[in-house]
Amino acid sequence: MSTKMIKIGIMSQKEIRERTLAIAQGKYKPKPDEPKIWFTSIRSLAEVLSDENQALLQMITDKKPNSITELAEITGRQLSNLSRTLKTLSAYGFVKLEKHKKTICPIAKATKFNVIFGVHWKKQAMRKRA
Repeated sequence: MSTKMIKIGIMSQKEIRERTLAIAQGKYKPKPDEPKIWFTSIRSLAEVLSDENQALLQMITDKKPNSITELAEITGRQLSNLSRTLKTLSAYGFVKLEKHKKTICPIAKATKFNVIFGVHWKKQAMRKRA
């Protein structure tokens, strides 16, 4: 799997909830170029994609470790801390944790990010109806 650019959107929790509901009800169809990953603030995005975590994604891409244990050895990070970080990155779609027999292999899905601010999906949806 090659790494790619991932689009990230930032908008309020209320707007994310309204957008998700509109999609579920069939009232809004996201465009293919819209972000698939959403954060409620720049601060929450910065916590997940900290400099340390971006370096970790690059390390996974470059070194291609065969297990989390191997990645812990390469990075010098504690296994429990690293596992927690990888689970968070996986939950957001930045890392894939692939099982190979009894080991879990981390695979970076992206090392480049396009962050989109000020997305007003309702205005776009309303324009379509008019």
